[in-house]
Amino acid sequence: MEIYKTQSQIAAKHNWLLSLVVLVLITFGVLALTQGIALVLIPFLFNIPFEDILPLFQGELDHPNGRMAMLFLQGLGGGQAFLLAGYIFSRFVEKASLGWEQQFNRVKFNSLLLMFPLLFGFILFDSAIVEWNMNVDFPTFMQGFEDFAREMEDQAMALTKYLTDFETPGEFILGLLVIGVFAGIGEEYLFRGIVQPKFHRYTGNAHWGVWIAAFVFSAIHFQFYGFFPRMLLGALFGYLYLYSGSLVYPMLGHVLNNSFTLVMVYLNKLGMVEFDIEEADGFSWYAVLLGLVIFVFCMRVFISQNSNTPSDGKVAESI
Repeated sequence: MEIYKTQSQIAAKHNWLLSLVVLVLITFGVLALTQGIALVLIPFLFNIPFEDILPLFQGELDHPNGRMAMLFLQGLGGGQAFLLAGYIFSRFVEKASLGWEQQFNRVKFNSLLLMFPLLFGFILFDSAIVEWNMNVDFPTFMQGFEDFAREMEDQAMALTKYLTDFETPGEFILGLLVIGVFAGIGEEYLFRGIVQPKFHRYTGNAHWGVWIAAFVFSAIHFQFYGFFPRMLLGALFGYLYLYSGSLVYPMLGHVLNNSFTLVMVYLNKLGMVEFDIEEADGFSWYAVLLGLVIFVFCMRVFISQNSNTPSDGKVAESI
């Protein structure tokens, strides 16, 4: 079960709306502040004029330091911002403890090893959801939303391709740190470490807590054509936390998932494998079914290895 201990009045169930509003304000405030600081520092650290920074967001600037600058912006104003926002909220607003000593004590070596085949199976299975979500067609009356969603997706993909088109080993390593490690740790700290147990308490149901946190996690990326596979991934991380009582597992899973994609993109660039980050077609149903079998088996073993089980009605430990 999740660990989120606090006796603060703002964390009380009847103050749920106030608590969530404060959390949202702090999160977006920290995101804006850290990204602002990064934008101010970029010209001095990477020798890029202010007027040339905006084209970086569309990947249009052919500057030798452009990718490193954008990775710096993503690192400071992305994963680390989520981590900082979560820490400020839990430490100074709700005066909460996530019980890190207890969380680390719950980590089991066999369960850590199991994360690799478990995540591999999930990725194979999730490829079918990715393909379906990428090819969703809306009815005529929703054409405006579809055009908007496609435009947002195209912009996000252009930025992703620019960020991951690593030219040097140094860029690749920084990409692993920023997109793999920082994003994985920061996002899990906020969404699984704070948002999930709060909704668990508010709804009185552990599963609602998992799925609401997963919904918010996916929605905040503002990409509809990746919304459902990302929500399923968030739910997986949520259940890893729920059944183990340790954030180490979802953090590790998130880092592995992001890093796997980056490694495949880099190996493709080196000509060692064939991998297209834009390609959503051509998955194999045999691979999907095999992935589902591997995932279900590994998840059952993971649950059996960890003594914590979901309990509707209260959060394990206390809030």
